[in-house]
Amino acid sequence: MTLRVAVVGSGPAGSSAAETLAKAGIETFLFERKLDNAKPCGGAIPLCMVSEFDLPPHIIDRKVRKMKMISPSNREVDINLVNEDEYIGMCRREVLDGFMRDRAASLGANLINATVHKLDIPTNNTDPYTIHYVDHNEGGSQGVAKTLKVDAIIGADGANSRIAKEIDAGDYNYAIAFQERIRLPQAQMDYYNDLAEMYVGDDVSTDFYAWVFPKYDHVAVGTGTMQVHKASIKQLQAGIRARAAKKLVGGEIIKVEAHPIPEHPRPRRVVGRVALVGDAAGYVTKSSGEGIYFAAKSGRMCAETIIEVSNSGAKIPTENDLKLYLKRWDKKYGLTYKVLDILQSVFYRTDATREAFVEMCADMDVQKLTFDSYLYKTVVPANPFTQLKITAKTLASLIRGNALAP
Repeated sequence: MTLRVAVVGSGPAGSSAAETLAKAGIETFLFERKLDNAKPCGGAIPLCMVSEFDLPPHIIDRKVRKMKMISPSNREVDINLVNEDEYIGMCRREVLDGFMRDRAASLGANLINATVHKLDIPTNNTDPYTIHYVDHNEGGSQGVAKTLKVDAIIGADGANSRIAKEIDAGDYNYAIAFQERIRLPQAQMDYYNDLAEMYVGDDVSTDFYAWVFPKYDHVAVGTGTMQVHKASIKQLQAGIRARAAKKLVGGEIIKVEAHPIPEHPRPRRVVGRVALVGDAAGYVTKSSGEGIYFAAKSGRMCAETIIEVSNSGAKIPTENDLKLYLKRWDKKYGLTYKVLDILQSVFYRTDATREAFVEMCADMDVQKLTFDSYLYKTVVPANPFTQLKITAKTLASLIRGNALAP
């Protein structure tokens, strides 16, 4: 009997899972309700993702080697990558997601343009799950209602996951990301050729940061804030537009986007033979708000666990089998999430602490530690002397920030 697995959602998490499963010979069904979806997202990916997921050059719009951190008082700190081989990749999600989805399909995943709206959950460990969906390729604008029986399901359908609701995975706090894509005159685009900007301050984000990230022929200008402050999101967007106004002169808004971003993992990420990955599981980091790499990695790790179980002779993975993916995930990345959670709680509390944060970013040891951790997705330990020095500088920055910040 061939194992049948459905993957719901074809962003980086779902497509990575589907590709991995299909390559292993597992019958894979990849559901996507909107094939031209362009998720509102800063679109920054670390260097390790380019090689690890074999992304071709055309996926990368810009190779950013310079970052500019801008404090509430408009103090600017320049952060430069000194190694010419290193960069932060800037991409458009519709390009990245489309490539990864098409590759999964070319390797054998059955791509279904459909909206999943219900699961029939079996009462024992061997009967199949029944997926109820509307096929958008048939029946005109209304589509055609269909069902599919599968042995296991990977929910990769984002922060508003239908799969998570169907298995009662529990809720989580979430943030709202708001972004405008702005096409600039060539002179302004030349300024952002290999430069990205991050702004902090209560005027641009109550909880995180705002950004200006360069893309192929435009810049993405956006901000984010927690759900409890979502009523102020347009005011915060006006704040980043005002702070970056001189650099955006002559710009034309070509797209406006908004989307929820999870703030911590769901209470239950595996229920029965259903596992959640990516945003559906809540794998977005605090402080940086990054989720693309972690989404793709979680999809692959979950699929690899299913393959491992299948190759061991088990016909169908059990809940305990799928929870092995969670144990491996938490062991590999749990510390990263905890560190970034602490950083956000310390440095994003007030404009005073944000001033301290930007000041600290001027330190070369901090820059190296930060970029090594980001580019290669590990919490890189510094030697004891460097760690002690960074700690002392952090405390000094916080003290000065509280005394001097506006």
